[in-house]
Amino acid sequence: MLRISVLIAIFIFLVAPAAALEVPPLQGRITDLAGVLTAEEKAALDAKLRELESTDSTQIAVLIIPSLEGEALEDYSMRVAETWKIGQQGKDNGVIILVAMKERKARIEVGYGLEAILTDALSSRIMRQEILPRFKQGDYYGGIDKGVTAIAQAVRGAYQAYPDAGESSRRGSRVFEGFPVILLIPLFWIFSSAGKWGGAIIGAAAGALLPYTLFGLLWPILLLGGLIGAFLGFFMGALIHAAGSSGRGPSKFGGPFIWRTGGGFGGGFSSGGGFSGGGGGFGGGGSSGSW
Repeated sequence: MLRISVLIAIFIFLVAPAAALEVPPLQGRITDLAGVLTAEEKAALDAKLRELESTDSTQIAVLIIPSLEGEALEDYSMRVAETWKIGQQGKDNGVIILVAMKERKARIEVGYGLEAILTDALSSRIMRQEILPRFKQGDYYGGIDKGVTAIAQAVRGAYQAYPDAGESSRRGSRVFEGFPVILLIPLFWIFSSAGKWGGAIIGAAAGALLPYTLFGLLWPILLLGGLIGAFLGFFMGALIHAAGSSGRGPSKFGGPFIWRTGGGFGGGFSSGGGFSGGGGGFGGGGSSGSW
């Protein structure tokens, strides 16, 4: 009986999951358990975070740990977020920057209320362009400082990320990017006077030009745009030709043509309140990276 009990105890010990890494108590905006930052650097970061909170009410906390001790970065980051509850209740406007020194990994954890502004894609750019390059040079204060600045700018809608190399080359190939759609209408009208077949040819060219300016050299999209343009050009050419042959001249097309763009984010952030971490919610939004 004793032998069976010992075997059961050993089995439970072997299969039991390792104890989860403890989440430290929230004691301030900067929690450096790895001893990476100097007292002056902590004070400078704390002042910047305090100013952001007083002006925008956005709360940012920084946690630097020696090691994840085998736990996944994203899992631990969520446990920290759920424990600390950075951000104001109802606004969920908190952000946590987590740095694991041994694993050389970092994460930006974004609260619910900021996910529409500080998107995963934007968080990834801030991580790749502002934080990780300085971490690779051993400048941990500089990386965190630049990351905090970029996050603050993003929340205010003022952050300008550098385009990636691949994206920059793609944009450079689109000479006519942003070509207004409304300018194609006079082209249809003018060149369709050559007849329905002339209108079809011009329409095909114009119809292929528009998707090229928007998507680049993607043949299926260019072909589809050309076919649609050819159909519209043929139709308008036939219509104008019929109107001209009846002696009434070009017909007048009534009704407005509306090209509507825009939209944006409404609402704002109220100032005030102390650093309490009392109620902000998180849903896993953000970005991770390694150096």
